[in-house]
Amino acid sequence: MFKKVPHTYVIIFGLIVLAAIATWFVPAGEFLREPQTTESGKVINGVVSGSYERVEQAPQTWQIMSAFFKGFQKAPAIIAFLLILGGAFWILNETKAIDMGVQSFLNRSNKLERFRFLRWIGVNNLIIILIMVMFSAFGAIFGMSEETIAFVVIFVPLAISMGYDSIVGVCMCFLAAGLGFAGCVLNPFTLGIAQDIAGIKMFSGIEYRLVMWVIITGIGIAYVLWYAKRVRKNPSKSIMYEEDEHWRKNQSSAEKLVASKANKGTWLSYILSSITLIAYTIYIGINSESFRGGLTTYILLLVLTLLFILVGYKMLKKSIQMFCLAILIFTIIYLVVGVMVFEWDFVHIAALFFAMAILSGIALGKDASEISKLFIAGAKDMLSAALVVGLASGIIVILEDGKIIDTFLNSVATSIDGSGKVGALSLMYGFQSILNAIITSGTAKAAMLMPMFREIAIMVDIPLQSAVTAFHIGDGFTNLITPTSGVLIAVLGLAKIPYAKWVKWSWKFILAMVILGWALLLPTVLMELPGF
Repeated sequence: MFKKVPHTYVIIFGLIVLAAIATWFVPAGEFLREPQTTESGKVINGVVSGSYERVEQAPQTWQIMSAFFKGFQKAPAIIAFLLILGGAFWILNETKAIDMGVQSFLNRSNKLERFRFLRWIGVNNLIIILIMVMFSAFGAIFGMSEETIAFVVIFVPLAISMGYDSIVGVCMCFLAAGLGFAGCVLNPFTLGIAQDIAGIKMFSGIEYRLVMWVIITGIGIAYVLWYAKRVRKNPSKSIMYEEDEHWRKNQSSAEKLVASKANKGTWLSYILSSITLIAYTIYIGINSESFRGGLTTYILLLVLTLLFILVGYKMLKKSIQMFCLAILIFTIIYLVVGVMVFEWDFVHIAALFFAMAILSGIALGKDASEISKLFIAGAKDMLSAALVVGLASGIIVILEDGKIIDTFLNSVATSIDGSGKVGALSLMYGFQSILNAIITSGTAKAAMLMPMFREIAIMVDIPLQSAVTAFHIGDGFTNLITPTSGVLIAVLGLAKIPYAKWVKWSWKFILAMVILGWALLLPTVLMELPGF
């Protein structure tokens, strides 16, 4: 079946053609949409329930050829982010900081084998478990998704160094965050908005959601550990064995690395980054009332600034590589703080990594022209993944321009009528899972679906909390495989995993998780649960 796998571009272009064909046969229709203010004060572009009307058919023909161009117009943020990220990590990789950091980490972790209990569990197993739990928690609490892209270049080399493959590295961050996203304990971008639209207390029903999160995360980790054990036992059986030669070569060279002493550029980078952090901390202190957390946020940034000054100096005295590793670690810390406290988006995160690139280049002793050349080389390396994001967005463009998305929405609303509690909940969940292939934004889907899900739940006497749960579980798993997900395509591009091979590896697992999600929904209508 997979003897000759089509190129990722061929697969996605084929989906564009199928979408265009659908616009000839699926009746065109539209809902009225209007700005709606939720109870929390957030303004969304919501669907007006019962407003669906048939409109003139808009079959797509030559637009197939323009979908690529329009796809770029639809997803400029993630495409620009990918190119900047590619350039930033190319410069960082030039310092060999990640390679040396991974080797140092493994050397330290291997020493833990002397403890019988840890030897019995397996230190590598423990590393996978702890990292996946952390990223799953990030996905469940603040909806980590795009942020996982930056971690791929850290965990793929780590997985290769531990004797696994690039798929295990991607699972440690991206897959784990996706599982947590489905568990959705406190995610304000999906759960919070969906509950707000449904008219129920924000983040209520957390008790059962915690149970779901533990089950989903536990099963996901167990599967990854099982797969990782198989790969380590016989690496050649990995479907990524040939492609991972790139990472294995890097690992071989990393083992021979020699630490480089700090130069004038390293000291300059340290001084510039320290002054910048001090200035930013002072700015936040002066304007603390304008930011979430106020004084607490200021104290947190003050502590982080002092830590960087101390840790950065200590690492600088060791080597250029260790100092650049410190820059990376604090970049990641500020990324998490920025997303959780300041609600950063692509613009802020891209600026953060661009600053990391410049500081790393200066620390390496490169001049402005040399840094620019390295950045361009990294952006070129990421161009293929950026093109895939644009092409995949073209699928959505065809469906929107063909005016058939709302027809699918209306179909599910009418088909649910009279299907009973379990049937209605199952249809909601199934439709939400399928809709992920068209619209990947959880916030956008909440605005589109929750007004209808709310009416349907009231009509068939389903708890509103159950409808919300069907929404957020359905919003999780299929995002891990749909080609229209810019985050997935970006992650696979960085990890150098062909999309077709990811599908081959993941489809059975994701199908099993979709079935598990449906099973976890049933107790919400068959049992008395807190908050439901």
